[in-house]
Amino acid sequence: MQPKGSGEIPEETVRVARAAFPKGSLAIRVRDELGVLFTDEQFAGLFAVRGKPAWSPGRLALVLVLQFVEGLTDRQAAEAVRARIDWKYALALEVADPGFDFSVLSEFRDRLVSADGGQPVLDGILTAAREKGLLSRGGRARTDSAHVLSAARDLNWLELVGESLRAALDAVACSEPEWLSAHALPDWFTHYSTRIEDSRFPKSQAKRAEVGRRIGSDGMRLLEMLWTEAPLTLRALPEVELLRKLWIQQFHLVEGEVERRDPKDRPPGAQRLVTPYDPEARGSVKRDTFWDGFKVHLTETCEPGTVHLVTDVTTTAATVPDDRMAAVVHAGLARRDLLPDEHWVDTGYANAQTLAAAQRDHQVALHGPLKSVTVPHARGEAAYGQDAFTIDWDNQHVTCPNGVTSTQWHQRRSEDGLPAIRVRFSPADCRTCPQLRACVNSPKAQRREINLKPREEYEALQQARKLQQTDEWKDRYKIRAGVEGTISQAVQACGLRRSRYRGLAKTSLQHQLTGAAINLIRINAWLTGQPHARTRTSPLAALRPAA
Repeated sequence: MQPKGSGEIPEETVRVARAAFPKGSLAIRVRDELGVLFTDEQFAGLFAVRGKPAWSPGRLALVLVLQFVEGLTDRQAAEAVRARIDWKYALALEVADPGFDFSVLSEFRDRLVSADGGQPVLDGILTAAREKGLLSRGGRARTDSAHVLSAARDLNWLELVGESLRAALDAVACSEPEWLSAHALPDWFTHYSTRIEDSRFPKSQAKRAEVGRRIGSDGMRLLEMLWTEAPLTLRALPEVELLRKLWIQQFHLVEGEVERRDPKDRPPGAQRLVTPYDPEARGSVKRDTFWDGFKVHLTETCEPGTVHLVTDVTTTAATVPDDRMAAVVHAGLARRDLLPDEHWVDTGYANAQTLAAAQRDHQVALHGPLKSVTVPHARGEAAYGQDAFTIDWDNQHVTCPNGVTSTQWHQRRSEDGLPAIRVRFSPADCRTCPQLRACVNSPKAQRREINLKPREEYEALQQARKLQQTDEWKDRYKIRAGVEGTISQAVQACGLRRSRYRGLAKTSLQHQLTGAAINLIRINAWLTGQPHARTRTSPLAALRPAA
């Protein structure tokens, strides 16, 4: 790769573009206002020092973003570079420049994936916006997550195991056709020569279970042969390795026969394979939504009177809970000096640990509704709830409303492996208390026990609960709802809901390009004076009488 940069826009390109677009266009306006967003030097590490010169990677990065802005395929994007004058203007190309073959975009994305190159693309736009005064540190930000469907279609259980076995047989047939021809069972050519989705499975559950056992036995037989009689190279095939993992998850031997595992005997969702064509996709559920794929977290600025820009895009497996992501988002924003003063999130992100960590590590006030306490004797408003007990952190004891002091204070770990404190009162003190049954939860309990979080987290939690009871906080929290409009825009304009590619790395690149595209769309709207969209209100809701 020989860095050339975007350079000056050719005079003929400027003349034709001004004549064709007297009022400008998004591509023209972005180039005029933000200048050169990406340079070849930024991506020099992705290319070899020898060989045929590559097409300008700085220009290719801008093409990828514009491609997502307009929702184009690779062929359409390459055609736009070749045929559209506003794109040539943004890319500083000659009018007669023939562009490149559409396959260059796929190759460039592969290079970006190998080096986490999607983040520099998003950062390039944010840097230009900061230089123009459209973005600054501090203020307010908000985050929400969205489920993302895998590029591979959903499979039922028979399709999953059958297609995984067929894919492994095809891979072995390509690698060692003679060996497989000599060892394959005759039935395999009947059952696995075509895609499993073309098969007609029986309707009755008993017969479907029989088909499942047959597929399980065939897969177990193939794995045994691969590990005892086959060339070693076959074990390293990705399709064979996936088959081995899937069979461990789904089948086991019962008295010498292959049987399907009981649901309780299968691995958790974070490890469970759901398709042979996207091994990193996972199945998850959120309320009434079930999906196989990934999850994306979008963070945007939300200061009133400013353009709202996406500052962080993080993609995870579908099973990663939201409450683990606040720290990840804050670390990413800190690296780019984009930390907000206030960060507004929904219930999924907020808990005692994240509230304390945000303030301690980044001086960020994290705001999100806390989950309600469901245990009656732990509720603050209960006569003997935790709030009724006095905690002496320095001397490590707790005093109950009746003046009795605890006798045990133990540092422990919760079921999730997090630090916790268990406080116990003496049975001798509690057994004689007339309020014992009102104080303990179990009818057989003989003493009160209290589980506490570490002091920093406990105090942060108590402070947040008090703050969230105020009308002022409830009114301010309405600002978080706007991030749902951002997710809607990303879904409708850029296809955020379904991954275009297979694998977590490529899906993450897609989402970073989506964030960059949304930023260009919003900067263009800001420059042309388009106001932020208002919250939709139906005619019926508008007639609602005031409370």
